[in-house]
Amino acid sequence: MSSDNDDYPDWQRKRRSKDPFFGDIDDVFREMEKMMDEELKNFTEKVPKEYIKERKLPDGSTVKELGPFVYGYSMKIGPDGKPEIQEFGNIKKGLKGPPEVKEEREPLVDIVDANDEVHVVVELPGVEKSDIKLHGTEDSITISVDTAQSKYYKDVELPVKVKVREANSTYKNGVLEVVLPKADSKDKPKGQPIDIN
Repeated sequence: MSSDNDDYPDWQRKRRSKDPFFGDIDDVFREMEKMMDEELKNFTEKVPKEYIKERKLPDGSTVKELGPFVYGYSMKIGPDGKPEIQEFGNIKKGLKGPPEVKEEREPLVDIVDANDEVHVVVELPGVEKSDIKLHGTEDSITISVDTAQSKYYKDVELPVKVKVREANSTYKNGVLEVVLPKADSKDKPKGQPIDIN
């Protein structure tokens, strides 16, 4: 004869209690586990197919693996003394429902407004220089990478107008740095591609 405890792994079975004071806690844990399973199911249904892989185990069976999933944030104090928070990665939090997984990952970007120029520093680990596409306008730059291994995309709004034609950029050890001279008010820069040195 089997009891309803046989449906639970050992660690859950040990937690179950017949004590009248703590007896309801098992119901609370079961409800939490049910909710977590439902959220995981909703999340995995929205994962892009590029993030679903099958791996063969030594016993011949296969398992599905999801990922990689990246979410992070950086925080710094802006020139006005207020904190600036920037999210990066391929997971976007939704106001309602499960988080959304994007095909492209947003890289971590830092913008430094110096005296006569703007420095944009972008982390692109695992990327070849030849795979990076940069395009600039007087008030933004777009960074994109689209390879089988890595997909990055970020449209960066600049704090001031810049001279795109005089931009200088370097890429080393997974870090892209773009230096853009600030535009004079009489300059009328146009958008154009930026070469990476």
